[in-house]
Amino acid sequence: MFKKFAAEALGLSDIGIIVSTKDYDKVDADDYLFHEDQEKIYFLIKSKKDEYCFTNLALIHVDGESAISSKRVIRRYDYSAYQIANVSIETAGTIDLDIELKFTIGETAFTIDVRKDFIEQLKDIYKALHTIGKLQRKDESGRSHAISAASVLGSMLKLNNVGDPTAVAAHYRTLLAELNEAVLERHMRKDFSAVFEKYIHA
Repeated sequence: MFKKFAAEALGLSDIGIIVSTKDYDKVDADDYLFHEDQEKIYFLIKSKKDEYCFTNLALIHVDGESAISSKRVIRRYDYSAYQIANVSIETAGTIDLDIELKFTIGETAFTIDVRKDFIEQLKDIYKALHTIGKLQRKDESGRSHAISAASVLGSMLKLNNVGDPTAVAAHYRTLLAELNEAVLERHMRKDFSAVFEKYIHA
């Protein structure tokens, strides 16, 4: 505890700040957005080494090797491919200078230290991430139900033993189109702009 406090007091730790919307164009992460697909930054945490950029489509992590190195690794976690879970905030104690935002996205666990005077803004991203995770789980259930229903319908077609091969092919094409629409579109949310706009207060 003493070492942590000493590092924080001397400014040696990697505690992040919440970047204001007016400064989004000055951060490294902005260079890696898919502007062509209307990707937009909704929340950004910046420390000496790292940037954690939450867009409507993905989390972009600009991972710095060290505070004094210009080397960066850009990692992208699209919400359509990586599920968010285990979202929590660990508030600061009396002598702590930081609070922690914790979550997992896919198999990757994040613990982000943020200056404790940004607690209100951190509550906003906590709500947004928790809601995204809940919607992702709902979509996952929808995809599972769609696949089960398609399997049942496929069995029914076999059992009915439709004599006309053309009719059978047409039925399967229709079934496949419906399944693809359900699994890849209807129950595969990609853009979470509405969630960020509801919970993030600039």
